[in-house]
Amino acid sequence: MDAFTFHNPTKLIFGKNQIEQLTEQLPSHIKNILIVYGGGSIKKNGVYDRVMKELNKTTVQVHELAGVDPNPKLSTVRKGVELCKREGIDFLLAVGGGSVIDCTKTIAAGAKYEGDAWDLVTRKNTPDRVLPFGTVLTLAATGSEMNGGAVITNWETNEKYGWGYAPYTYPTFSILDPQNTITVPREQTIYGIVDMMSHLLEQYFHNPTQSPVQDEMVEGVLRTVIDTAPKLLDNLESYEHRETILYAGTIALNGMLQMGYRGDWASHNIEHAVSAVYDIPHAGGLAILFPNWMRHNLDVDEGRFVQLATKVFSVNSEGKSDRQIAEEGIDSLREFWTSIGAPKALADYEIDDQKFDLIVNRAMKRGAFGNFSKLEANDVEAILEMSK
Repeated sequence: MDAFTFHNPTKLIFGKNQIEQLTEQLPSHIKNILIVYGGGSIKKNGVYDRVMKELNKTTVQVHELAGVDPNPKLSTVRKGVELCKREGIDFLLAVGGGSVIDCTKTIAAGAKYEGDAWDLVTRKNTPDRVLPFGTVLTLAATGSEMNGGAVITNWETNEKYGWGYAPYTYPTFSILDPQNTITVPREQTIYGIVDMMSHLLEQYFHNPTQSPVQDEMVEGVLRTVIDTAPKLLDNLESYEHRETILYAGTIALNGMLQMGYRGDWASHNIEHAVSAVYDIPHAGGLAILFPNWMRHNLDVDEGRFVQLATKVFSVNSEGKSDRQIAEEGIDSLREFWTSIGAPKALADYEIDDQKFDLIVNRAMKRGAFGNFSKLEANDVEAILEMSK
């Protein structure tokens, strides 16, 4: 393992009806709160009303910013920043999934920054303070409710980047009630499952040795998600299965599983470039790209892929070479994602190779990337070709 320091400042409040704790989590001094949410699903499923019921117990003035896109856009961030400065907002509350939370994080930082929020996303500058914010999560997927990361798209320039600056961009608290995820449609549920599995896999592929504790934890969460996902998709209203998947999504990316090393994250970088150009669902892109990244990097550490195949997908190793076992493990991942309804080729989104040059350019904007294996432009192009 590498030397590490771990600190997660987010207070996690998990369980049925825990939204009732909302008002006591708010700082006592706040006067103006901005609620940030997406396309209106929280009004259909009752979450909005439950949030407002709690806020109405206070004397705070409530403002709203609706319309956050699934791939949150810089234009929405700028709108939120302007609203915060104009109305004197002193606390933000993200009510929704990871996209809403990512947008809220960036608004929180931009509201205390004199320049354009895009400077922070592109790391031209770093925040030294942010507006405090909390979350009420409605979708199991990104883990943004308990980490400092965010992903923002600049649609004008076809750029999409992950950013964050600990400890400032961590929520002060996050309320997770599995009941709030029961109405999530099947397709979004599938994408959430793929997203959290991708986070686990990104961390699993790392270079430092001596990580048996972390490996066992990642493998265990992967096995649990693989076991639970089909049951949930057979019964979308199951509180028990929603609870398991909701917690898995949080634990997958709150930092606990990658103490002592840094994962790869190249597949995410390629997908960000794809969805910056085509605006496809993030997890859909990951489902397509990740197994092909695995095949492209099989020679980097074949044993790592063998371990995944045998310990997560129960591949029978008898009479097989390490290469065969590793490839069978990759096939098992692809087959599982396909079995639950995830896409397997860019053609599923009617994407061909016409803009591969642009995608490669966007992926390489910050130079070679990946920690398990550094990718250059030719590597990205090869993975895209495999994904057609």
